[in-house]
Amino acid sequence: MMFGSNSKPLNNDVASLVKDAKALLQSAKLLTGDKADEALNQGMLRLDTVLLMARDMQESTVDAGKSMVCSAEECVKANPWRSVALAAGTGLLLGAILGRSK
Repeated sequence: MMFGSNSKPLNNDVASLVKDAKALLQSAKLLTGDKADEALNQGMLRLDTVLLMARDMQESTVDAGKSMVCSAEECVKANPWRSVALAAGTGLLLGAILGRSK
């Protein structure tokens, strides 16, 4: 997968940002005045960052999926009989495995 190697650091970043935002929002409850407003704003900024990162991850995942579909489609068009044989062989193998398990 194209995006698989980048997902762990991104997941860690998202988790860290959410944790920071929670901490800031919790501390805003205890603060008053400008300090509370500042903590609340920082928490909201971190949550906005998480939302943007999630949207970017979703877009890249959709793009990667579309790319894989196009690649598979091109492969099938270039090798139609090989694709039919592969699909038939896979079906036979799955049928044999599922038939034995009953």
